[in-house]
Amino acid sequence: MQTARAVPASTVVNLRDLGGIALGRDRRLRQGILLRSGQLSEFDAEHDVAVSALGIRTVVDLRTADERQWAPDRLPRGARLFVADVLGDNPGVLQGRLKALLRDPDGAAAALGGGRAEELFAQTYRRMVLTPGASAAYRALLETAADPAARPLLFHCATGKDRTGWATTLLLMMAGASREVVRAEFLAVNRVARRALGPEVRRYLEAGGDPGIATAIVEVRPRYLDAALDAMDERWGGLDGYLRDGLRLPGSVVERLRADLVVTA
Repeated sequence: MQTARAVPASTVVNLRDLGGIALGRDRRLRQGILLRSGQLSEFDAEHDVAVSALGIRTVVDLRTADERQWAPDRLPRGARLFVADVLGDNPGVLQGRLKALLRDPDGAAAALGGGRAEELFAQTYRRMVLTPGASAAYRALLETAADPAARPLLFHCATGKDRTGWATTLLLMMAGASREVVRAEFLAVNRVARRALGPEVRRYLEAGGDPGIATAIVEVRPRYLDAALDAMDERWGGLDGYLRDGLRLPGSVVERLRADLVVTA
């Protein structure tokens, strides 16, 4: 199954170009216009010339205010920053404090022990679909992505797997990707996410942390994506209803994005 192309980067986590993903017979996502990643707080233009060469015009930061304050983005030269805070309605949810949890094994056990970690993560995926703040953030991202002057556009959260994963799912489905293709791209980030959080996980385990909690919060799982898709289907009857009534995205934006994203292979 074709997934996004990893872009070689030493100071940006999980950087992937969505271009090239197969959308069906003879149709693919256009290359070089939409990219996903983790946060840019360690970006070094001097050492990551491949990133600088992408010509990124817009960076959309999906993180909370606390995350942005603790680890502000370093932008590629010429890029502008656009904030679209997905979890602003729920700033204390798990996806916004992964590293804090991994630094506190006792706190993680109290909050997430007994199998609660996966359940709470799945609940947060539902919130990313159902809460007004998340809907406003994803609408802003899609409206910005539809503007040719804003592209190439890079969107990201902390590690580029949860909030960024749902944003990628929306873009792929809007372009006509099957749910099989969507799921493959959603899960493809796990290897990089595990590596990116490897030092924190090792310290967590050495301090007596629960391995089950670590894997539940470091990885993405099929259940997480299913929770979001089920919420979309239950509340709005599928993608079109979600875009129209959940995100209140103008039809002209949807059509422009679809036209610009898809190329004939």
